[in-house]
Amino acid sequence: MIKTVVSEDLAVDEQFLICKNVVGSKGKDGKRVCIVTGIHGDELEGQYVCYELLRRINLDPNSLKGQVEVYPAINPLGVDSVTRGIPAFDLDLNRIFPGSPNGHMVENVAHQVIEDLRGADLVIDIHSSNIYLYEVPQARISNLYADKLFPMAEMLNLDFIWIHEAATVLEATIAHSLNSIGTPTIVVEMGIGMKITREYGDRLVDGILNLLSEMGMWNGAKVDEVNKPIDSRCGEVNFINASRSGVIISAVKHGTRIKKGETICLLVNTLDGSVQEEVKSPVDGWVFTVRSYPIVYEGSLIARIFTEKD
Repeated sequence: MIKTVVSEDLAVDEQFLICKNVVGSKGKDGKRVCIVTGIHGDELEGQYVCYELLRRINLDPNSLKGQVEVYPAINPLGVDSVTRGIPAFDLDLNRIFPGSPNGHMVENVAHQVIEDLRGADLVIDIHSSNIYLYEVPQARISNLYADKLFPMAEMLNLDFIWIHEAATVLEATIAHSLNSIGTPTIVVEMGIGMKITREYGDRLVDGILNLLSEMGMWNGAKVDEVNKPIDSRCGEVNFINASRSGVIISAVKHGTRIKKGETICLLVNTLDGSVQEEVKSPVDGWVFTVRSYPIVYEGSLIARIFTEKD
């Protein structure tokens, strides 16, 4: 059943609409899981996840015990225009939560979304990377809520669970706002901006159905086994940044192992044809983020490498 979550008037006889698809029934003792995406309009990986999850549930609706709610576009104007923020307002919606019922239109929208999600047994907030970086499928969790969220994130068929220090968590995100009011929320990030990586989407849907099964909400088809993700607490995340501006020629793919001293990329000068720097890995590890966009400036992120503790 399609329901309207938010309806706000725009300037010239148009409306800002956020809709959700509600499948199943929570009943008296049933559980409720919400799939949220499209907060950033240029992050499209979640669109495929919404489609594929609903497609599989619709093939066997009687196997769903409980309620799944799918929110494909929390920022519908951004999705329509492939814009990260909300067009015309020049605002990043994921820096506005929990919003305010008496604030600006965007603050009111954020407030209504939080109120609609409040009380769910789990919210999964799906993001892509931007157009500059490839990311392996991963969960990102604040250490404030790791004890509660980590066991659920482990079931989602991801490669990595990155637990951040509390100081690195932006309090105005939808995930932090929901977790702070007792609605468990896991952020999933994967792929690259403005594109759909079907392989990653299929994997996440497998993981969601696996999690629903473990929660007693799904009796239908699911994979026999999901991937066991790497736990960031078992090692260290190393950030590789450009030391100067230029064009990079990548030599490594995300999701692969690298040895200390191996080349990550060449940083070249396209005017004189010279190699300005051969960027090498400072550690043995696993590349879970790598730059896709070749133009860099001093300080630009080139890669993230996870190194396990001895």
